[in-house]
Amino acid sequence: MEEKKKVMLSGIKPSGDLTLGSYLGAIKNWAERAEQFDCFYFMADLHALTERQDPAELRRHTLEQLAQYVACGLDPEKNTLFIQSHVPAHAQLGWVINCFTMFGELSRMTQFKDKSAKNAENINGGLFTYPALMAADILIYQADYVPVGDDQRQHVELTRDVARRFNGIYGDVFKIPEPYIPKIGARIMDLLDPESKMSKSDDIGNGRIKLMDRPEDIMRKFKRAVTDSETGAGCIRFDPVNKPGVANLIQIYASCTGETFEQVEAEFAGHGYGDFKKAVGESVVEMLRPIQTEAHKLMSDKAYLDELCRKGAEKASYVAEKTLRKVYKKVGLVPKA
Repeated sequence: MEEKKKVMLSGIKPSGDLTLGSYLGAIKNWAERAEQFDCFYFMADLHALTERQDPAELRRHTLEQLAQYVACGLDPEKNTLFIQSHVPAHAQLGWVINCFTMFGELSRMTQFKDKSAKNAENINGGLFTYPALMAADILIYQADYVPVGDDQRQHVELTRDVARRFNGIYGDVFKIPEPYIPKIGARIMDLLDPESKMSKSDDIGNGRIKLMDRPEDIMRKFKRAVTDSETGAGCIRFDPVNKPGVANLIQIYASCTGETFEQVEAEFAGHGYGDFKKAVGESVVEMLRPIQTEAHKLMSDKAYLDELCRKGAEKASYVAEKTLRKVYKKVGLVPKA
C-alpha cells in the first residue's frame, strides 16, 4: 500500500509583480517538492485586500501570477494551483479561527506593526486579523508543512497555537503544521538595501528584479547593486554581517547555478566586484529566459487559464470543505440540508 504523502501549502499575494526573491526564496523550491508532497499553492487575493488595490490591476496580477507559477515549473497535474477567493471555505473557516485567536496574539504580530506604520491612513480590521485567515488557509488543508522565510515563522507559530487551542477544546481536528525553510535562497535581499528583503511592493523597484524584467534591465540593476569598499583577492566572500550586499549576490549566484558558497568564493577569487556583478546578472538572465517565454505564452491563452482556475478550485474545494464540515459540526453549527 502506497504511503500517503505529507501535505505542503503556501500562497503569495498577487499585490505586485513576482520577484527574483519570490522565485528563489519560494517558488523554485516548491517545484522541487511535487514528488515528495501533496502540494497546494494559491494566489492569496483575499489577503491583498488589506491594502487598497486597483481592481483591474489585482485581477491582472492574479492571473499573471498563476501563469508564472506554471512557467516556473509548478505542474498543475502534480500540484493543486488555485485562487484563494475561488474557494469560499477559506473565508468561512477564517471567521471561526478568528473566534479562537486572542486579541493579544494578533497585537503582537510584527507584520501588523510594520504594515500599520506604512499604511497609517488605512489601518483596517482585516490588516489586524489577517493572520487568523492565514491560519485558516493552512489548517483547512490539514497541512503538514508550510514553506516560509524566517520573517513568516511567527505566522506559523500562531497557527500552531490556535490549532492546539481548538484541538484542546474539540478533540483531534487539525494537524499541527511545521515551518519548512530551505537552506539556500531562503531570503533574497534588495540589491540597493541588502538589509531589507526584496519586496514585490517596492514602488521604485530599482533594488528588485521582477520575474518578467527585460534582460537589459536585469543587467542594469545588478550593475548598480550595493557591495562595499573592500578590494583585493578575498573581497568576494560570504559574510552576511559585515558584507551583506556581497553575501546577497553570492546567495543569488549560488541559487542560480547550484554551487555552494565556498565554490562561488573560489570561482571569483582574484576578481573584482564589477566582474562578479556582471556574472550574477548573466546567471539570472539565463535562468529566467525560459520562464519568461513560457509565461508570455500562457498569458495569451485565456481559455487555458480559465480552465486551470476552475480545476484548481474544484480540487482545493473538495479537500477544504471536508475540513470545514468537521469544524462546523464541532462548534455546533447546524449542517446545511
